[in-house]
Amino acid sequence: MQPFNTRDVNQQCSCFNLRKAARAVTQSFDHALEPMGIRATQFTLLVTMASVSARTLTEMASVLVMDRTTLTRNLKPLEKLGLIETVTPRDKRSKAYALTEKGREVLARSIPVWEKAQTSLVTEMGNERFNGLLGDLDAITKLVTKADK
Repeated sequence: MQPFNTRDVNQQCSCFNLRKAARAVTQSFDHALEPMGIRATQFTLLVTMASVSARTLTEMASVLVMDRTTLTRNLKPLEKLGLIETVTPRDKRSKAYALTEKGREVLARSIPVWEKAQTSLVTEMGNERFNGLLGDLDAITKLVTKADK
């Protein structure tokens, strides 16, 4: 039996390398969004919520491929900042959230900052390579979430 080589695992592990790349991109976007008073993860939550007037916890968790507990923990700071609020959903058994006016304003101010960070990344990678990456990430997400069911 060959000895276990952690360097090989780290170099080849899809989970390790995807998470490492995600952390690097997140840190870059965090730095860009810092003047807006939000983090990249909060920006994505605000964008998700803006796509529909009110989202149930279950709907958002599904779209974001997050468990409800983690999502709830990530929504609390946004609620404390007054960027989102709890609203009454159609199904009274669910919990739903919507952007507040302040949340819409922060998101509107953040979009140009995000666009600048996004454009920088896409320019550095090149459009074709970046679009290929997005396609590959989408395929991985579908493959893994399908396998988990």
